[in-house]
Amino acid sequence: MTTDPKHLTESEASAEAARLIREAYRPEAPATPTSFRDTTPVPAFGTTPPERQPDHRIVPEWAAGIAVASIGIGAGVTGIGCGAWLVFQGLSSVTLLGVIAIAAPFVGIATVATAVGAAISKAKRSSTTNVYQGTVIKRTDITSTARGIGARSRIEG
Repeated sequence: MTTDPKHLTESEASAEAARLIREAYRPEAPATPTSFRDTTPVPAFGTTPPERQPDHRIVPEWAAGIAVASIGIGAGVTGIGCGAWLVFQGLSSVTLLGVIAIAAPFVGIATVATAVGAAISKAKRSSTTNVYQGTVIKRTDITSTARGIGARSRIEG
């Protein structure tokens, strides 16, 4: 019997088809396993041999960047919060003597800066005499016309 479909006779082809159908629907045909359960007993004590568990997760680059940025921002905000807490703790224990001790150097610097600025201002100031030459005309004629909603004032002369 040849298995090449081009050379089968009609009766051989129907016999081969019947055989394939019987083989496909045979109840004792072994099923292909789709899962596996390890039935070996676990030792009652001691170490269990490690089982390889491959991890094939892929994290997108943008997600990793956002995670790193979030950690950095969180750490920065925590640092700022700790700094603010320390400042407020220090401010809550302020006394008048402490304020004077802290402000004294700044007051000294401000006094020196004011003195230097006043000295420079006086050194720059020179006496200038403004001399105006020519005819000075003062116009005092005012004409006012009020018509309708608005009023206009014109100086004529």
